[in-house]
Amino acid sequence: MDPLNSLTSAGTTTDKPIDIVVRPSTDDDVPAMLAIYEHHIQRGLGELDFEPLHGDDIKRRRKNMARRRLPHVVAELAGIVIGYAYAVPFRKRPAYRYTVKHSIYVHQDHLGRKIGQMLMMALIDSCAAAGFRQMIGYIDGANKPSLGLHEKFGFRQVGFLPQVGYKFGHWTDTVMMQRSLGLGSSASPDM
Repeated sequence: MDPLNSLTSAGTTTDKPIDIVVRPSTDDDVPAMLAIYEHHIQRGLGELDFEPLHGDDIKRRRKNMARRRLPHVVAELAGIVIGYAYAVPFRKRPAYRYTVKHSIYVHQDHLGRKIGQMLMMALIDSCAAAGFRQMIGYIDGANKPSLGLHEKFGFRQVGFLPQVGYKFGHWTDTVMMQRSLGLGSSASPDM
């Protein structure tokens, strides 16, 4: 089974909102993803990126992720993209090839509607099915909803980086969280 193309609204969570579909992203979704990302960069607790992201950047990233069997998914409501998520390699060196890090972004008008839960479940399921063994997340220390989401899905804090970012006139902390996927480190990966 191809984990990227098996993602549908039928995920493994039972408390998902009705009529929301999680599916692999397409190039047609890029404008909506850009708008969601830009809102979080300009006003949110997420990324500290001040460089504008362009549609071609997302399209290139999507293709690279698909080639590596990494998920890049959207949550869609009535044909409108209301969130997106993806996983990328944790590090480029071969020793880290079984570990991914992820990002989740939800449209500001749909926060608190369990969209993040649906996207997280899709990432976990897809990455585990693709043979990855560990998932890492970097979360702004002030982003309590995101920290709670990660805890709900079995992530535990494995690192704390105080005052490493500077955004909106103040220093920000980063919390590093991790969870096992599939067999995790209990067995050697198939080579």
